[in-house]
Amino acid sequence: MTMANGERTYQFNALTDLWTGDLNGKSGRLITTGLLGSIRWWFEVLVRGLDGNACDATDTKCEDRNHCVVCELFGCTGWARKFRFEVLDENSGTKTNQIKQNQTFSLCFTPLRPIRVEEWTLLGATLRLIAEYGAIGGKTVFKPTDEQSRAGKLHHKDYGLVQMVSSQQFDGTDRGDLGKYLSKWRKLNHGEFAWASLQHFWCVNGKYLGRQDNNKSTFNQLLGRQEAKNQGQQLATRNDGIARWLAGSQQESKKVFSFKDPARTFGFVNPRLIDFNAMKQRLTNAWGQNGWNFLAGDKIIHQLFAGKEDRS
Repeated sequence: MTMANGERTYQFNALTDLWTGDLNGKSGRLITTGLLGSIRWWFEVLVRGLDGNACDATDTKCEDRNHCVVCELFGCTGWARKFRFEVLDENSGTKTNQIKQNQTFSLCFTPLRPIRVEEWTLLGATLRLIAEYGAIGGKTVFKPTDEQSRAGKLHHKDYGLVQMVSSQQFDGTDRGDLGKYLSKWRKLNHGEFAWASLQHFWCVNGKYLGRQDNNKSTFNQLLGRQEAKNQGQQLATRNDGIARWLAGSQQESKKVFSFKDPARTFGFVNPRLIDFNAMKQRLTNAWGQNGWNFLAGDKIIHQLFAGKEDRS
């Protein structure tokens, strides 16, 4: 991370292509709002995980000064975003085309109004959360496959994995001070978005779920679907509340995401349907017991806010 004139620039390496897409669904141009929207979504996940309140940005009642802590930084109706957002290429020029695998790029945040240290701290933690445990941009819902004849298909490609290049350190605001800051903002009932919280988040780096062949799919096994590829699969999902919730729909986000190269699987639980222990057991059924590390909830929060020497 570098700082100049109050701006903060975070440098990344793209481990896969990133997808933002334009109005025609083409990926050739970089649409910066696509990346910023993804960053905002993860910022909301982090805030909820720290017992703060974040509105549903697609159906928000936040406006003017009556807004949540997320809208304070990212803006809402009647309240402008506090920063200018730019994506820079490896030469610090404005990036206009798609971010491709192995390219270096930077995200630059330039204050337009004063930004509190707590907001910078939350933003920095959000970017680490994306780089170390999540993904950014669109098309992150695709599923990997081991089938050679299908591996090149668009809907089996990995998108959105990045690595933070710049040495990133905690800004100095501790968890206690962040809690006090978050408690001052508008209180909300998160309702059906309560699951989108870091307290309900889990991640396994180094392993992936996917389809092995027509009769074997660790992804479907995790969901509780029939593994064989057939028409009864969707009906089985509709009749199973846990599978339906994990799989999502066209109107509702899926709750399990997996990537093959580099391998990463992450997702969310809903304690009313499936908790961390049940999710870990499903992963064990798919992968066996050895060779992977299940990180969840408070452990990830601790790693995000621990000192550099403790982040292991």
